[in-house]
Amino acid sequence: MPMERTACYADRAWHGPVEVVEHVPLARDTYRLRLLCPPIARQITPGQFVMLRLTGCNDPLLGRPLALYDVACDGAGRREAFDVVYLAVGKFTRKVAELGAQSRLEAWGPLGNGFAVEATDHLLMAAGGIGQTPFMALAREALGQMEFGDPPRSPNRVAKATLCYGARTAEYLAGVEDFRRIGVDVRVSTDDGSAGHRGLVTELIAPAAGDGPGRCLMVCCGPEKMMAAAAAEARRLQIPCRLSLESPMACGIGICFSCVAKIRDASGNWDYRRTCIDGPVFNADDVDLEP
Repeated sequence: MPMERTACYADRAWHGPVEVVEHVPLARDTYRLRLLCPPIARQITPGQFVMLRLTGCNDPLLGRPLALYDVACDGAGRREAFDVVYLAVGKFTRKVAELGAQSRLEAWGPLGNGFAVEATDHLLMAAGGIGQTPFMALAREALGQMEFGDPPRSPNRVAKATLCYGARTAEYLAGVEDFRRIGVDVRVSTDDGSAGHRGLVTELIAPAAGDGPGRCLMVCCGPEKMMAAAAAEARRLQIPCRLSLESPMACGIGICFSCVAKIRDASGNWDYRRTCIDGPVFNADDVDLEP
């Protein structure tokens, strides 16, 4: 089923310095970063991303893609800042973790084609690892709590939103209370049983889908093996599913071809598409996640 999305043109994206206005820990080695940038905050939509780069630094030289987590408004209700959530695991993210308020980064965005506006009664989100990050904005939009885009998108409001979220241990579960605070039904799993269900997050999908009203739409983000299993479960349950791919990127604008994914085209044949400009969101049935 084709998805209607806002066209993304990298040459129309905003680029410049942005100020850190908030930087808080959410879980072990996981942080939420709020960046003051009205041009991006007013344009960006759920599922899109920004490229961030350290200022005055060439190691690492290239920027890193981070998905939109949420936006924040000023006193007049105008969107003025955007949030990203990241896990500090590499050179770039460990340096970002040291930044305090009023520090600056370089940002370029919004980039990519995010989630389409699709009618559904139940938004079912499945996330593994750090894969919950694209879903906060999507859930807020679907629940009628925030508008995104310029001009603002007009999605149909869902009756229920559910997040099935898996991590290695409880200490890596990030933003759970953020989702609960906006009215999302959060169901967690951990590999070691330290929180929620002991086992795979994909084992939570069928019970969650059965508890939802009417039509269900599933979105998924996380490690490739987890997304492949989630997509298979969605097919078994006959639920439409969209995947937000986490392919490594170097440029974010389709030049370097480092983020290609094997995608089925309109004729049914397989081709390689750039995740940064053709995605990162794709129909699950069109993505080949097999090794």
